[in-house]
Amino acid sequence: MRLDGEPLHGAASVVLPVVQTDGTRAMLKLQPVNDENADEALGLRTWGEDYAVRVLDDAPDATILLERLEPRSLSGLPDDTEATRILAELLARLSAVQAPVGLRRLEDIAGQMLADAPGLMPRLADPAEQTLVRRCAARVAELVPESGDRLLHWDLHYDNVMASRRQPWLAIDPKPLAGDPCFELFQALNNRWDDLVATGDLPRAIQRRFDLMVEVVGLDRERAVGWTLGRILQNVLWDLEGGEYAVDPVQVVIAAALEDPRS
Repeated sequence: MRLDGEPLHGAASVVLPVVQTDGTRAMLKLQPVNDENADEALGLRTWGEDYAVRVLDDAPDATILLERLEPRSLSGLPDDTEATRILAELLARLSAVQAPVGLRRLEDIAGQMLADAPGLMPRLADPAEQTLVRRCAARVAELVPESGDRLLHWDLHYDNVMASRRQPWLAIDPKPLAGDPCFELFQALNNRWDDLVATGDLPRAIQRRFDLMVEVVGLDRERAVGWTLGRILQNVLWDLEGGEYAVDPVQVVIAAALEDPRS
């Protein structure tokens, strides 16, 4: 194969546009192998080509050769509500698929979060934020016994849904995990943030986006709130491990909106 354009990159990978010797245009994804991406090719193949980008080849070091999609994602769709509905419809199809045997489990990840939280929580300088983290951990503890067995994407936001000539929209860049689809909603709340702010009523806008996804995917709202608070807990613990001493203000606002009894 040969290079066919400028390299692209995300937070943890480099993607090279290439052309194979037979003329097939593709994308070569290079990334250091870790727990999150080790099963990326398996996850994409399990979903099948109707829902996810096609895997042309892959290697044990997490290098993947993918079909080349159109250079458009849901982030560029002008209508925020339409983008959310499309993402939710795709999520409904992805989360209907049972996870393959041997995949990492949400149950184990959540259990580790609960084990780590007491030791990391005191690093938060604000007592109110410590209380928020305790509430998130309590909700996760209630849900762990029934953590689910669906194939989760774990990073399904608007930039990870791209246009295709063979399907309108396809998922890319999963971090495959076996668990409850309710764990999937936070990323879509955390993205296209300016669209939510522009409504002038941020809590209500968060609730509307959240409720749209819950309705389209067919989720239990209380479980969805609980597992979304679990994602916030996970993010806070990652930040604390990385040396932070406060909760990201965006996550505080999302948690408050979802916990609002009027929502």
